[in-house]
Amino acid sequence: MAHSTTLKEGRLRQFCVHGFAVASVYFVGLLPVLSGWNSTAAQEVQLAVLQYKGGGDWYSNPTAVPNLVDFCNAELNTGFDEAVPYVEVGSPQLFNYPFVHMTGHGNVVFTPSEARNLRTWLEAGGFLHISDNYGMAPYVRKEMEKVFPELSWVELPFEHPVYHAEYDFEEGLPKVHEHDGEAPRGYGLLLDGRLVCYFDEECDLGDGWEDYAVHRDPEPVRRRALEMGANLVSFALSGARDD
Repeated sequence: MAHSTTLKEGRLRQFCVHGFAVASVYFVGLLPVLSGWNSTAAQEVQLAVLQYKGGGDWYSNPTAVPNLVDFCNAELNTGFDEAVPYVEVGSPQLFNYPFVHMTGHGNVVFTPSEARNLRTWLEAGGFLHISDNYGMAPYVRKEMEKVFPELSWVELPFEHPVYHAEYDFEEGLPKVHEHDGEAPRGYGLLLDGRLVCYFDEECDLGDGWEDYAVHRDPEPVRRRALEMGANLVSFALSGARDD
């Protein structure tokens, strides 16, 4: 897909004005509001990884998001901060990050206060990407019910703009790892028409972002995984709406 403008110049500016600026009304000082986009402000934007309780390995795939940041900076001229911190579900620091990645293989537990904090962040404009590293799906679904008991997961059709934000994926998610041998599937939680959470299953998208030496995935597979990750970041930071 050709880019008529860089993500940094276009979609991120729109996001900062219309998305997380809402959070600043309620959480003064927790997130810099970027009213005008420039390279200095870009340095302040960070992606983060979610640290959760329950025993699951939230720390798996340590090279994944840093590699996605490098890819977005190189390919989309985003200028993201290269540091990728871990942030706890219940921490006020969550509001420093517009895009947070979550992964693991096992159990996930949110306390009631953590679920409230995560919901407030998502309502304020945050975007959560959950990548099932194999085995976390039932736990994620159960815990996200605490966050949005009124919402149901919706499988996103291939024509959804998240699959075409920067790179075209005519058949949806790329297949990175085998898992149970089923087709990869992408699910979303939609809040008032905005995609606030995207969950990839039978895909292992985050593994595809890792250093080559970790899984030795073929370069075309890694490239497509990073392109899909860039789509998620671009779509999320443009407001995550398909209207």
